[in-house]
Amino acid sequence: MDAKELIARRVAREIAPGSLVNLGIGLPSLVANYVPASLGVFFQAENGVIGLGARPPEGMEDSHLTDAGGGFVTAVPGAASIDSAMSFGLIRGGHLDMTVLGGLQVDEAGHLANWKVPGKMVPGMGGAMDLVTGAARVVVAMQHAARGQSKIVPRCTLPLTALRRVDLVVTDLAVIEPTAAGLILRERAPGVSIEEIRAATEGALVVPDDVPEMALA
Repeated sequence: MDAKELIARRVAREIAPGSLVNLGIGLPSLVANYVPASLGVFFQAENGVIGLGARPPEGMEDSHLTDAGGGFVTAVPGAASIDSAMSFGLIRGGHLDMTVLGGLQVDEAGHLANWKVPGKMVPGMGGAMDLVTGAARVVVAMQHAARGQSKIVPRCTLPLTALRRVDLVVTDLAVIEPTAAGLILRERAPGVSIEEIRAATEGALVVPDDVPEMALA
């Protein structure tokens, strides 16, 4: 499987039955493909949908059903459309059990940077500031490096999304838990060694004696 599928499958294992979960645009939106319908999970998008399903098969797209990034989605039985005021009321009111967001950097303090400069051909902040602040649990789903540069860094050099420490980082190489004691390496991707993870990580890692391989959905 490719890196994005591996990350999405691992993040899917973090989602509890019956929860309300926001999926960010891009890679995080793939997570819905690997969460069984039997779990009764409802996925929310900032543009005013509760009950997003997996991406539709090619040729079956509905222009009225998109996520916050404009990507085509499906709707599960019981789905609802709401206005953006209510959508952000859910987020800011602390009603989301979890959000899954992409990332540009995560640092040793667990801070996330996932937007750049408005007006440039780069990502904007979208609803990420509200999501990181308001969701009960924040999981970052991103590739470990970009253009040969580690995305796990000592200190973010890009603007922070929020001052809150995120709860978990899942990459194509590792599962990392940010804590007050630092970034703890919890799991390795299949076939990846601790030495390979260290070599690809600019920030300092706390490595326990036992670091198991990821279990995937």
